[in-house]
Formats: sequence, structure tokens, C-alpha cells
Amino acid sequence: MSQATFLNRQALFLRPDPARVVVRPFKPAIEPRDLNATEKSRANHIVDRVLALDPEAATAQLRDVLENFQGRHRNLLATFETRAGDMEDAFTAHVDFTTTQRQLIGAYFLHEYSFEAAALFNPSIVSHPDQSGAPEGGHRFILSLRGVGEGHVSSLTFRSGVIAANGSVTIDPTARLASIPKVLNRIPGPEGETIDVAFAPDEDISERVIFPITASQSNGIEDARFVEFEDGGQKLFYATYTAYSGKAIRSELIETRDFISFRMSPLTGAAAQNKGMALFPRKLDGKYAMIGRQDNENVYLLYSDDLYSWERGVAILKPKFPWEFVQIGNCGSPIELDEGWLLLTHGVGPVRKYTIGGVLLDKADPSKVLARSREPLVRPDQSEREGYVPNVVYTCGAIRHNDQIVLPYAVSDTFCNFATIKIAALLKALDG
Repeated sequence: MSQATFLNRQALFLRPDPARVVVRPFKPAIEPRDLNATEKSRANHIVDRVLALDPEAATAQLRDVLENFQGRHRNLLATFETRAGDMEDAFTAHVDFTTTQRQLIGAYFLHEYSFEAAALFNPSIVSHPDQSGAPEGGHRFILSLRGVGEGHVSSLTFRSGVIAANGSVTIDPTARLASIPKVLNRIPGPEGETIDVAFAPDEDISERVIFPITASQSNGIEDARFVEFEDGGQKLFYATYTAYSGKAIRSELIETRDFISFRMSPLTGAAAQNKGMALFPRKLDGKYAMIGRQDNENVYLLYSDDLYSWERGVAILKPKFPWEFVQIGNCGSPIELDEGWLLLTHGVGPVRKYTIGGVLLDKADPSKVLARSREPLVRPDQSEREGYVPNVVYTCGAIRHNDQIVLPYAVSDTFCNFATIKIAALLKALDG
């Protein structure tokens, strides 16, 4: 079956926009030759220079800052005040500041970051928790995306949209502004911090950007695989993601009910030391179940009584066909069908070409593979080969809608597109 008849590409492109920026803390760097300098002393030098301005000059400078940046961010003066408060432990020589001085000092310790300047990719899709306004036979959804900016730092951002009854997809307009959440709580633990964050409820979902917060995430929150999880009649949204410190990776978990407030927690156990974990949408025989990749080559099935602790599982899929000889991994959480669990996979083949395949797992015992695709379901066409990382199509999660699978996927680690696949046709393609 050719892709032309099997796969309906929608030509709905989501591309990175360097004009979308957030404000982030700026910490003065210390030159190696400044042997007696510290970050605190440099911060105080900056504060001294601000305080040396006479009141009229300070007011004029703050006014100039606002004229340049006010329209690019919400509540900028409050952001300046908050940043000045964060820096108070570095202000060793000063106690009292005027409001203007505090706001101006806060501005000197912030910078703009274009969080999706380089790429906007690796999408995951789930049902919107609020289905009001959905069209008849249609469905509202939330899309998570990985944005990459300067220094290849990854963050988590979102879009919303609608799937019509016939499977066509539309994306809601993207907000011009963007913001990072307020940190509500930090809970220390032996494996690292658990963080509670929240956005303002009146911010559009496309404004919300979860930027790295902890040391383990400092160079990136990568490839979130969201799933709508049902447990005892309660619905929550979980996502496993890769936390990258710049030196090491590990899997962590994010959870939310409303995509306004989020908790981010480290995962423990041997399986969490790798990437590519994806949670089943419900417990199986009273246990949490996860698809993982423990050896950079095969796909594993894991079980746990504890959502946050994952030890080694059993390999259920190994490279079998030429398009996946280098490695295979999951492309999001399993999707429950009448026929079994549909697991989308990625395969890496010659010249490190990434394609998307599929596997059907037994519903009662997902360690049993019922069928798999001999050929990729999705491969880069000629218009999708060029980008930040050439020859790659990849997804972090699809969704079932009526008789179709709605598949958002990334193109060459640069931008995203959507496709739909009829479930009946897809199952026929799983014959390997």
C-alpha cells in the first residue's frame, strides 16, 4: 500500500517563530582572569552603577526600557520586581531601594530568550480537558511541542486546536506573547527536586512555556510524551520527558489536570536512566505499565506499583526489518483499540533515516506482539528531507478520533505537520 493512498497529509505546518520570546534570569559571567571576583561581587558592581544614577536619570532609563520591551511581555514591571527580589541575597552592601531602583535593577538581571528560534518539533497530542465549543462529531485537543532556541536548549510549549468529524485538523491562532510559569513549590528529594509551577489562568495555552528549572533539566526538557490517564474515574494528564543537564540524561514525569498547574518529578530506577519512556493510558492488572528503551536499541515493557519508580523490564521488540536495523523506540503512549494496543514506533535505518512504524500488542498481555509493520507507515517524502536534522520524521504521540488515527509528526527536527490514517487500513498494514 503506497503512502499516497494510505496516509492523508494535511499540510498544516507549525514552524518555529523567533519573534516569540520569554524573559529569563541573567547571571553575570565571571571572566577566568578575575580571580578575586564572584558572581555576587559582579552583581553588586551592577547595582552600584544603577544606584549612582540620579533619580531623574534612573526614571528616564526605566522609561526607555519599558518603551523597548513593554509590548513584548505581560506585567513587565512586576517581573522586574520579582527578579530584584530573587537577587536580594547577592546585594551585600544595600538594603533600601526606591521602587524605580528595584525595577531597574531587576531589568539588568533579565534577558530575552527566543525559545523556538531554531526548531519546533516532536509533538504529542491529547484531548483537551475542556470540550466546550467542540463541533458536532469533533474534538478539541492540546498539542505539546519541543521548542529549541540558542544553545540548543529545549523547552515545552503548547497549542490547541480542533479535529472535525471527518478528521480534518485546525490549529487555534498562536498568541503573540509567551511566558514562563511561577514556581510555587520546590520539594527536595534524594533523586532531585520535585517542582510545582503554575501559569496565570487568563493566559492562552499557546503563551505557556515550561523552561528548564532544575539542574537535571538545565539544558533541556525534551520530547514530552503526553497521555490522558484514567484511574478510578479520575482523569489526569501525564507526560514522560527527557531531562538533559548538559552532561547526563534521565526520564522525568510531568502531571497536570488543566494545563495551567503542573508538577514535575524525577523518576527513579534503572529504566529511568534512559530516554523514550511512554505510559499506558490506564493500569493493567492493578499496575502501572510503561514502554521504555533501556539499551538504545530495543523496546521494553515495564510494570510498576509506583508511578515514580521503574526497574528493568522485558524486551518485546527488537530490530527486524532494514528500516529499523540501527534501533527502534516508541513514538508515544500506546493507543487502545478493540483489536489490541496500537504502539507507534520509530526506526532508524541506513544513513540514520528516521521513519515511523506500528505494532499491535495483545490487550490482555502487551508483551505479546500480534503484528508489526514490515515497511514504515510514515517516511520523509521529498519535501520533508531538509532541516535541522535531515531525513527524519518523528512523533511523541498520536490520538484516536472515530475511525482514524490523528498523527502530528515532526519534520527533520525543524517543524511539524499532521496526517490521518484510517484505523482499518493501518491494521491491514501490520502483517510483519
